[in-house]
Amino acid sequence: MRIEFLTAEIGSTTTVLSAFSSDASGSMRFLGQGESYTTVDEQDVTIGIEKALRALKISLRIDSLEWDAFLASSSAAGGLRMTVHGLVYDMTVKAAREAALGAGGVIKLVTAGKLSERDLKRIMETSPKLILLAGGVDYGERETVVRNAEVLGNIDHEIPIVYAGNSAAADEVEEIISQKGRDVHIVDNVYPRIDELNVEPTREVIREVFSKNIVKGPGMEKIYSMINRPIVPTPAAVMLATELFSSFHGDVVAVDIGGATTDVDSVTDGDPKIASMLVSPEPRSKRTVEGDLGIYVNARHVVEHIGRDKLKIEFPHLDKIVSNLTPYPKDANDEAFSARLATYCFETSIRRHAGGLKQFFGPTGRIEVAYGKDLTAVRSVIGTGGILSRSRFASKIMESIRSLSAKHEEELLPRKEVSLFRDRDYILGAIGLISTVDSSSAADLAKASLEELVDI
Repeated sequence: MRIEFLTAEIGSTTTVLSAFSSDASGSMRFLGQGESYTTVDEQDVTIGIEKALRALKISLRIDSLEWDAFLASSSAAGGLRMTVHGLVYDMTVKAAREAALGAGGVIKLVTAGKLSERDLKRIMETSPKLILLAGGVDYGERETVVRNAEVLGNIDHEIPIVYAGNSAAADEVEEIISQKGRDVHIVDNVYPRIDELNVEPTREVIREVFSKNIVKGPGMEKIYSMINRPIVPTPAAVMLATELFSSFHGDVVAVDIGGATTDVDSVTDGDPKIASMLVSPEPRSKRTVEGDLGIYVNARHVVEHIGRDKLKIEFPHLDKIVSNLTPYPKDANDEAFSARLATYCFETSIRRHAGGLKQFFGPTGRIEVAYGKDLTAVRSVIGTGGILSRSRFASKIMESIRSLSAKHEEELLPRKEVSLFRDRDYILGAIGLISTVDSSSAADLAKASLEELVDI
């Protein structure tokens, strides 16, 4: 059997392969999936890919499989571990952080101002795969970024550095770092002028650097013996799919609930009225990661957030359920409990992603300002991840968004009229991958596999 696209999502624990090909009408369609455990610990992720490929063949009931393009995303071996360094936290540091997260980065350290010896030690302790250096508006303060470039030039030369700061200092920064014999990438300033973000050029370069350097990760050396396209960080693939969806469904939020984290991606400029009140700019495409919100690894954290006493009213045998929790619920009671945790993760992650309104008194009287990401113009919400893609409780979990803005009127949340979509085949990341080579086919898949939830 020959197909057009084979995609691999290489996670920390599992590797999932998905097959896609055109139907009789010429529209791209999802055919099936195969899954196996990720074999980073065996020092060769291609072993896990081969096992997933065998599982895919069994699923499709075929003996052989060929493809035109093999695309992959990865979050294995810690994903794209990054440190971010800027000048002022609320300005250039924030802008650099937005760029890193939107590119799929796993940010382990953020610093503002001149780097100290203690900062340098902390950077080395995090073992980043990439360092993002920013600071200063164009033709503004340059001393800090130059000093930081000198400091960073002395650390492990295998770690690439992306510079996205004051353009007037770019040549000097490049000279300082490159003299050390290391890989440095100069890109447009992420914060070129006060209250202006320019994150896309940095995001693109971060993805490119990740693709070129992923083979240095444990177990990843052989990856390009199978994959014939650049590898993308898995979170970046999900963001690409969310952006594609927004091109034909308008402003959107995608929520991915996992065992350890809950990720939120939004694509929206917000309400123009709110935009005029913002105290600082926000990117159109924004990603946040909630490291304490997960329904398996971090289930106990979520239980404490909700309140044990409150949950015991709903689940009298709470302690037993929590102690025997597995990634796959064993019975209806376990499934209902996972759905309860997921509802909290869903609501809380969106609230943390969103900004809000504040009022204070100034010289002319009461003033109202907006801060953070405005989600009030969002028209659609996508649910993905195991429980939102496949659980029978998915509709109930996502329906909670309809009452969220009424409960929290000072927060810039989606309104109750939003349309709800489920990533039925769990291929949002794969759609993002395919969009990098064929946007039309990716759009076909988004329209076919992102199922609108209407009977709720």
